[in-house]
Amino acid sequence: MPVLIDDDLCFEDGPGSLRPAAVVNRWLRELPVSGAPAPSSWENYARVVKEWIEFLAVHGVELFDSRIRLKAALSRYAEHRAAGPLKARFAATTWGQHMSILSLFYRWAMHEEYATAEPFTYRAARALFAGTGREVKVNLAVRRTPKPHVTIKYLEPDFTELFRKGLRGLAPDGSQDTGFHGRELTRNAAVGDHALATGMRLQEFTHLLPWEVPALPSEPTQVPIPFPVPAGITKGKKFRTTWTSYEALAGLQDYLELDRAATTEGSDWMPPRRWGEPLMVTDPDPRGGRVNGVRRSWDSLTPAERRRLVAPEGGSCLLAVKNGGGPFTAWATVFERTSDRIRARFEPRFPHVWPHRCRHTFSMRTLEYLVTGHYRQAAKLVRDTDADAALVFYLSKADPLLVLRDLLGHSTVLTTEKYLRRLDTTRIYRDAYEGAGAAAGLTCDAAAEHEATAEFSDDFEDGKA
Repeated sequence: MPVLIDDDLCFEDGPGSLRPAAVVNRWLRELPVSGAPAPSSWENYARVVKEWIEFLAVHGVELFDSRIRLKAALSRYAEHRAAGPLKARFAATTWGQHMSILSLFYRWAMHEEYATAEPFTYRAARALFAGTGREVKVNLAVRRTPKPHVTIKYLEPDFTELFRKGLRGLAPDGSQDTGFHGRELTRNAAVGDHALATGMRLQEFTHLLPWEVPALPSEPTQVPIPFPVPAGITKGKKFRTTWTSYEALAGLQDYLELDRAATTEGSDWMPPRRWGEPLMVTDPDPRGGRVNGVRRSWDSLTPAERRRLVAPEGGSCLLAVKNGGGPFTAWATVFERTSDRIRARFEPRFPHVWPHRCRHTFSMRTLEYLVTGHYRQAAKLVRDTDADAALVFYLSKADPLLVLRDLLGHSTVLTTEKYLRRLDTTRIYRDAYEGAGAAAGLTCDAAAEHEATAEFSDDFEDGKA
């Protein structure tokens, strides 16, 4: 949990006289039970308020000053972030996120009677959800932005294949790229295919354990294979089941059984002391194992704890390992270097690929398959062979938006609909998903807009704006 501390290390100036930093800390401690369960969000919220307090201090304004002084400071802050020094400038979307966080803080402070005024002005608006309207407040301290769907954030099929070949050290025609001498190509290809086939976030596929990977079906299949995503590594600690392809799962199993096994054999790797004590694993199975002698489910382990796990045969327990058997987590770097190589050697138009772009690519490809009937046809073939009847029914009857909502782990189909708008509206199946949303009465919802926006904050977390 982040904590703000003044330069003199004091939290109060006298008994019962809390400093603003201490008040902010109280707000931060309540975030896990007030709609912000993700630890990454806590740090982000703290940094936003910290930067605002620092700016106010430079201009002689208190955090809980009068409304007139706070509004004047907010005006200066907006100018500073829009046209100030280059390193201080915000894009319009980043500014909007910061104002949303500060608004939440000031409303909390006023409710708890720490503040008597806030710097924001609101207008009333009406949100519709499934035909039911409700009044909402809209913060006017935002900058106008272009429609968010103008930037394509996913890979088209031809670029997806270029990327997959690049991870394997291959040229666009499938031949060996003689000008590239990379290492761990099998590992990179397996995990890259897995990210594209499952839509998992960076944190999720990085901290998977080998025992959590589903078994490969006995026969190749065109029907997607369910892939559980454990709650301990998901955003918001929310368990979900996505799916993968037979080809991607086969590549992952091959890596686990051959390259990974050879890398970890006889490894004496131990986590660095700064990470905490080693967590020794024995008797692992798909559900859990003994961790330092105590039976634990994998679901209960956080990413930081998973990174400290030591396998029974030696080496890290994370899905991907590096030379020596330690955990490999630098996927943003692998994807970026692969993109740079493709762009420099083969295709100048090839975009930067960060891990979250793989999730966007999965979303668009899956929606296209759902809308065009690809999975329905595959399900018919499975039904003809008397395979998994439940999955057949799901693929045949469920609305595409509902399926994609479940795979991505969104809390509502409204978020999924808005998320897809943010990716691209020029695709040939745009009318299908917009029509499905209109038929269900989905028009506008502030909570869904916020959750959809949060999907794209991960783009910045991966180091790319």
